[in-house]
Amino acid sequence: MTRYRIVIADDHTLLRDALAELIRGMGDFDVTAAVGDAPAAITMAAEHRPDVLLMDIEMPGNEDPARTVRAVQAASPDTKIMVLTMHDDPRLLQSLLPLGIRGYLHKTATHHALVAALRDACSQDGLTVSLPPRPRSEPDPRPRPDVLSPRELEVIALVAAGHSNRRAATQLGLTEGTVKRHLRNIFAKLGAVSRVDAVNKAVAAGLIPPPSAAPRGLRPPLG
Repeated sequence: MTRYRIVIADDHTLLRDALAELIRGMGDFDVTAAVGDAPAAITMAAEHRPDVLLMDIEMPGNEDPARTVRAVQAASPDTKIMVLTMHDDPRLLQSLLPLGIRGYLHKTATHHALVAALRDACSQDGLTVSLPPRPRSEPDPRPRPDVLSPRELEVIALVAAGHSNRRAATQLGLTEGTVKRHLRNIFAKLGAVSRVDAVNKAVAAGLIPPPSAAPRGLRPPLG
């Protein structure tokens, strides 16, 4: 069985210890280090070269989360970074998605969701976002009609049509990695947290037409 190495960075000792116990108990994970601040997280990433760094946002030395993410990537380029936080501000998520993080989970997520996200990050080039639902009374800011580049519009239109990243890459003559990078940029620009959300917001803003036959998992834009 493949075993994946995890480093946990969270300044709450009880939560950090509970996460380590949970993750170790899944059988295919080794927690190689558990630390309480951002500088130690960078050091442990460089020392252990983990498969995943599970990182809190509000901990000592992490006043600039984007800088921490870049430092970890420089210290251990193959380490996937997942954020586990109480912050649900979409602006923070939007600032981190273009950096290539592999997950952004709110601390209200279930342990099943956390473990599934860790496995996805380790075994495939995926992205997991889990945030609590926003209040319906909160206005949903719509993007400007010119917010997406022509290539990004092509990518989101193919996503709306139900294309996988691989199929979209083939149709556009791009690599799959380039399509994924375009999707991260689309998420950030639209303030979207998933492929479904990105399609809905692009349709609502008039950037793409509504899918004529929504594939499984897609739903008409709300509102």
